[in-house]
Amino acid sequence: MSDELSNKIEDRQLQIGMVIFPGFTLQDLAGPQTAFGLHANTHIIWKTLEPVPTDMGVTLNPTITFDDVPDNLDVLFVAGGGGTPEIMKDQELLDFIARAGKTATYVTAVCTGSVLLAMAGLLEGYRAATYWPFYEPLIALGIEPSYERVCVDRNRITGGGVTAGIDFALLVIAKLKGRDAAEFTQLVLEYDPQPTMTSGNPRTARPEIVAQIKGLWGRTDEAVRVANEHLERRARLSTTSRPRTQIAPATNVEIATLVDRSTRSD
Repeated sequence: MSDELSNKIEDRQLQIGMVIFPGFTLQDLAGPQTAFGLHANTHIIWKTLEPVPTDMGVTLNPTITFDDVPDNLDVLFVAGGGGTPEIMKDQELLDFIARAGKTATYVTAVCTGSVLLAMAGLLEGYRAATYWPFYEPLIALGIEPSYERVCVDRNRITGGGVTAGIDFALLVIAKLKGRDAAEFTQLVLEYDPQPTMTSGNPRTARPEIVAQIKGLWGRTDEAVRVANEHLERRARLSTTSRPRTQIAPATNVEIATLVDRSTRSD
């Protein structure tokens, strides 16, 4: 690494807060944290310091609680995962995300973490990427979904599902530290994806594989229901709120239409 790049990376210790929750996906966190850790102080955030289970049963110890997170984070990051429909009901978590997001330089997420950003009111007027079976909850919350692998809308940066976290992290590093730092990180990680299969997104996967994933994520119906209830509560609490149109859980035809739209350029 050049002296110039070393100085650039070390000129200030960036503060990145990474929110996890019971049922998060480990890869959503591990990919970005590995990349960010080369350049920043990363805080793994949850309510307590007790081990937090992932959606595959592995546990991870947070490093900091909501109460101790530094003010004015350079990056607020929210992971996603299979526990999203349930954790969408956790008002304490949503309140923390809302508070931290108001002062963070960049507000970010990977996978279904963007749904939690939306629940916290941080995506109003922004486009966002998410894990493709979760387009519906975003739409229910009034957010325009992006079908890009990484979506940048001003200081909101969101990634698609799971493995998009590394692409997402490299882009964030480029914004924080410059292209040289991002390319350095890419080579450190030896990130040179050459997939041995072609089912990495619903546009290229065989229809029967897409159908299997839709069945696995039938919980999106629950996420839509929670999103609608959340909007109803907000409307009742604010006399100035404008009620939004609710949507029912999408049919297979409607989901297919959403997936088909992802083939179009934004």
